[in-house]
Amino acid sequence: MSDIIYTKVDEAPELASASFLPIIQKFAAAAGVSVGTKDISLAGRILATFPESLTTEQFQSDDLAELGRLVKTPEANVIKLPNISASVPQLKAAIAELQANGFNIPDYPDAPETDAEKDAQARYDAIKGSAVNPVLREGNSDRRAAKAVKSFAQNNPHRMGDWTADSKTKVSSMSGGDFFSNEVSATLAKEATAKIVLETASGETVLKDAVTYPAGTVVDATFMSAKALNTFLADQIEETKADGTLFSLHMKATMMKVSDPIIFGHAVKAFLGPVFEKHGEAMADLGVNPNAGLGDLLARVDGNAEIKADIEACMAARPPMYMVDSDKGVTNLHVSSDVIIDASMPALIRAGGKGWGPDGKEGDSNCVIPDNSYAPVYDETINFFKENGKLNPATAGTVQNIGLMAQKAEEYGSHPTTFEMPEAGTVKIILDDGTVLHEHKVEANDIWRSASARKAPIEDWVNLAIDRQKAEGCQAIFWLDANRAHDAELIAYVKPILEAKGVADKFEIMAPREATRASFETITKGENSIAVTGNVLRDYLTDLFPILELATSAKMLSIVKLMNGGGLFETGAGGSAPKHVQQLVEENHLRWDSLGEFCALGESLQFLANAKGNEQARVLGQAVDAATQGILDHGRSPSRKVGEPDNRDSHYWFARYWAEALAAQSDDAALAAHFAPVAEALASNESAILAELAAVQGPAADLGGYFKTDDAKTAAVMRPSATLNSIIG
Repeated sequence: MSDIIYTKVDEAPELASASFLPIIQKFAAAAGVSVGTKDISLAGRILATFPESLTTEQFQSDDLAELGRLVKTPEANVIKLPNISASVPQLKAAIAELQANGFNIPDYPDAPETDAEKDAQARYDAIKGSAVNPVLREGNSDRRAAKAVKSFAQNNPHRMGDWTADSKTKVSSMSGGDFFSNEVSATLAKEATAKIVLETASGETVLKDAVTYPAGTVVDATFMSAKALNTFLADQIEETKADGTLFSLHMKATMMKVSDPIIFGHAVKAFLGPVFEKHGEAMADLGVNPNAGLGDLLARVDGNAEIKADIEACMAARPPMYMVDSDKGVTNLHVSSDVIIDASMPALIRAGGKGWGPDGKEGDSNCVIPDNSYAPVYDETINFFKENGKLNPATAGTVQNIGLMAQKAEEYGSHPTTFEMPEAGTVKIILDDGTVLHEHKVEANDIWRSASARKAPIEDWVNLAIDRQKAEGCQAIFWLDANRAHDAELIAYVKPILEAKGVADKFEIMAPREATRASFETITKGENSIAVTGNVLRDYLTDLFPILELATSAKMLSIVKLMNGGGLFETGAGGSAPKHVQQLVEENHLRWDSLGEFCALGESLQFLANAKGNEQARVLGQAVDAATQGILDHGRSPSRKVGEPDNRDSHYWFARYWAEALAAQSDDAALAAHFAPVAEALASNESAILAELAAVQGPAADLGGYFKTDDAKTAAVMRPSATLNSIIG
């Protein structure tokens, strides 16, 4: 096993890896550090799931499973880049591409009938959504802006949209019948095995059998009423039209891969309500599934003039919709994975509450977030800025995050304990001793879900928060609502630990709405705060605050202290940036910023030095920090525009600054001697290298694929400087 594992992923970060990874491997080898790769890309995971369908030459090992075993060991040292959390449309697109390239894998069956189709669907369903992170995150999250990154953002503040007190932008959420209002929770006194059943007038159906919970596990259950959801959506469509704002639905259909696509489908059906009432049967015959989105629906009815005309009439009568791409007519409701709440809401807030409408102009928006569990965070953020004006990045402090996520904690709506009710009845979680732990009366089409958080991760999370607060000495808040069932169970863990450690006075416990305002008040004064949160809020806040503070969440330092002693270093929270790939393919310009990878690399090398006593790795890591500072100080990050420096240029400069720092340091003479000629070659060939990198921009780039690119073609695109390649190797 290599000393460091660098993950093979998807889209923009994987393209950047084709340029950056050879540099890492070249430099690390000088310190006797090996850097290997493991494939956790969507295409790689699909192929590993169907080994019987592949030839010997096509065989793909199950690298995710192997990494899942590794992260439970003290030897783990993994740099994890963002990967695709696939929606069904993305999954189908990847399958189609692989099939076209000669991989004999099965289709994804929407309505499986045969045993083979049912088996294929079950195997594919294990891949979609946030399937990677729960496997690798065997520790809790420590996310914060690196000091160099925060300092740069303050010295070079990004543009923020202006907020006004009369802005019509608002957040709308359900006042009842949602997951928040229906939640129940309990902490198990002893280990138990449970089954989840649906009892109806016609009998009992086992929804999930043999769910095992260790002693001390917090087990939740809740449901969203389909009837209440539909009423809410209909009301919001009318309210948006009356307000003269944009209708925007903000979901997390990737992480919440079971529940949120269903909610998304309800929104599509509500927006086109008259069309479904008139043509429901005909559209069903055409294979229309509203969960697949408006884009898929429009493609399926393309040959039916009457349905198309009625859709156009309905859309004209509805409020204008928040757009993903107004130039191409891609709406908020086209694809469930196009508008992801943790990215879309901060972007809208950063823009002064403005979203893009179908006319290509900015407008205020009704931000529809059906479930009220975490919607108050965004609602209070908007209220704060309406009252106080936009945040000033030049003077703002920072919000760090300690997130509970180890061992699949709080995987709401994602894993196989989320169900759409086939008929009315009572859902029960029944323990092996016959105890009914939780029960809900439900109606057909309601969305019921359960989640859990184990004792060991919870205690580790609290102790990690204590360590971070001691190190930072700043405000620290547990974002927990004593009036919410799940949070009340966590508070019962938190308070005794804080008291036993004598640090109860160092922390506050606040509901998310109050914690949001307190945090903004703190950073507005230039001070810092630590948000100690559960898994979903970790995801949301580590986009919200960085996007406002730094302009992006991709530059966050993200460390996962694995519970068995290893380290997982994530390269920010910025997603895999499909639009960046689109620009590369069209213009051969990649604007992906690898700053997150730079930060993770430095931490990984320092961790390796401590774990294995490799002092040369420590020197390498310290030089990485110097190179990262150089990138920021000299403005070497990628530009957004074709013809200007891009990701490949930033990698040249990083390699140069890294080599120069290693050549100049005095802690290890051998490394200094080794890198002195490398630094000299990179400097003396600056003009030639930059000219070779610039020469390729403009024309279209051929990657030989999207989900599974051709290695040789990708290398040719991402390593176009023969001079740089001759120095790096």
